[in-house]
Amino acid sequence: MKKIMSGNEAMARGAFEAGVRVAAAYPGTPSTEILETIAREYKEIYAEWSPNEKVALEVAFGASLAGARAMASMKHVGVNVAADPLMTMSYVGVNGGLVLVTCDDPELYSSQNEQDNRNYAKFAKLPMFEPSDSQEAKGFMKLGFEISEKFDTPVMVRSVTRISHAKGIVELEEPVVPPVSIEIRKNTEKFTMLPSFAKIRHRVIEDRLLKLKEFAEQFPGNRMEINDLTIGIITAGISYQYAKEVFPNYSYLKLGMVWPLPKNLIGDFFKKIRKVYIVEELDPFLEENIRAMGFKPKGGKNLFPICGELSPSLVEKGMLGKKFATPKPLFKEPLPPRPPNLCPGCPHRGIFSVLRKLKVYTAGDIGCYTLGAYPPLNVINSNICMGSGIGGAHGMAKALGEKGKGKVVGIIGDSTFLHSGVHPLMDVAYNRSYATIIILDNFTTGMTGQQEHPATGYTIRGEKTHRIDFVELGRALGIENPRKVNPWNLEETERVIKEELENDNPSLVISEGPCVLLRRVLKKQKRPLQVDSTKCIGCKTCVNLGCPAISYRPVEGDMAMAADGKKRKGISFIDPNSCPGCHLCYQVCKFEAIQSQEEKPVFGFEMT
Repeated sequence: MKKIMSGNEAMARGAFEAGVRVAAAYPGTPSTEILETIAREYKEIYAEWSPNEKVALEVAFGASLAGARAMASMKHVGVNVAADPLMTMSYVGVNGGLVLVTCDDPELYSSQNEQDNRNYAKFAKLPMFEPSDSQEAKGFMKLGFEISEKFDTPVMVRSVTRISHAKGIVELEEPVVPPVSIEIRKNTEKFTMLPSFAKIRHRVIEDRLLKLKEFAEQFPGNRMEINDLTIGIITAGISYQYAKEVFPNYSYLKLGMVWPLPKNLIGDFFKKIRKVYIVEELDPFLEENIRAMGFKPKGGKNLFPICGELSPSLVEKGMLGKKFATPKPLFKEPLPPRPPNLCPGCPHRGIFSVLRKLKVYTAGDIGCYTLGAYPPLNVINSNICMGSGIGGAHGMAKALGEKGKGKVVGIIGDSTFLHSGVHPLMDVAYNRSYATIIILDNFTTGMTGQQEHPATGYTIRGEKTHRIDFVELGRALGIENPRKVNPWNLEETERVIKEELENDNPSLVISEGPCVLLRRVLKKQKRPLQVDSTKCIGCKTCVNLGCPAISYRPVEGDMAMAADGKKRKGISFIDPNSCPGCHLCYQVCKFEAIQSQEEKPVFGFEMT
């Protein structure tokens, strides 16, 4: 049977066909759909959203120790979080096969950097496979578990956005029965990394790497495609597809295993082909390691960009140089810009409106709310990684001393707080910081598509479970008086945040308002608000909330005169198809130009 599948769906299928028993992940684009597919379609596999990527990898590792085939999946920056256990797992090895999927994000479509995680395979001395389409995504996942058990090693599979989200035809097969039985095994010298044991295991992984190099020479996923003997390209993954599309008649050395590299096979390719080029996205990973072997390709990163993702056009331009003819644009007129924005009715907008008014420094974090850095909100002033909003605000407060009091806020989302924010909040309380920390609790992992986490009360499969209470947790960490606010109630929100900014003690505010897209929480739909065009003076106060449902329209002639007789250049307009009726704009309008259709205006939404 064949089926059209995305790369992520294919990797989930590969895990199923390989007989995986445990799968853990933390959601992050472009990796999220791997675990979602497993949870939805393959009930035989235990699946969980872990609090962060480190925990996910440790859960998978524990399952492997028991003999089960297990996997963890995450986006590229998630491997940074999981790197601590990963480096030592390389020493320890496995019982059941263990695969770590890293999904890189060239062009930063939804990430804070575009690091190249092929470097992690070399760093950790682990084998890494890189598929070039959905069929290989499934096949390399299955192979990963076999190689893991054969060579006693964790295995990495690298995808990128274009592989994870593009679709292709995949041949489906029946799941296999893994060869390792599931039972408790005690082997202290192998699995307990005390220095005396680790020294022995270090020699083991060096020997293992030599054996993997031999395997790479024979691996059929590393293959030559000999055509034109004049020009050949060494490439891997999606870069192979780009190059093959524009230069189908060139010769290719397609690498499916990108670490360790097959030196003899690479040498044979150089012997056969007069001019060899290396085409790859992001870092010159293949190029540098191939040059280190003593080979001299004619071109690599001197021809292709090191930043952003490649495309067939960029590959063609790099190879042809001055002979490249710029293709005619598909559209004569440029497409209108679509800057990222918080959704209409987003609970974060009320918090940001207050923080902008109070003119504080806001240390931000990773999530939807990072969009508060863009105009017209202009609130988020820094953003590094998960959890850095709290730690950054604390560090800034300690550096500023007295002159920073009442001016420093740390912002973090609910899922991100549970991922990496608990420890820095503990630090804030323990070291008596005056920084005000705000948890934006929207009841879900919003930016990656409404995934559950330990404070939603549901598992990945919708089963009810314990729900973490942020107020109780805050008190347990040392915050004396955690407070809640309704982020759609601007007066209440401003009052509470002002009071906490004036507090010399560590303070925590929980902004409790569900994501407006989370339909299971919102009790009912509300009617959209309207603008009374006779009262609107065009002051743009409502527009500056940055709500996509509100726009500003120029007026001329008779319309240029407001009801009070003053001239105006334009008026606000609320799109009834976009407005969810949160009533933020209703509160900021001083001229009663924004009207509610509700019998009794409610700031925000009624929850189930």
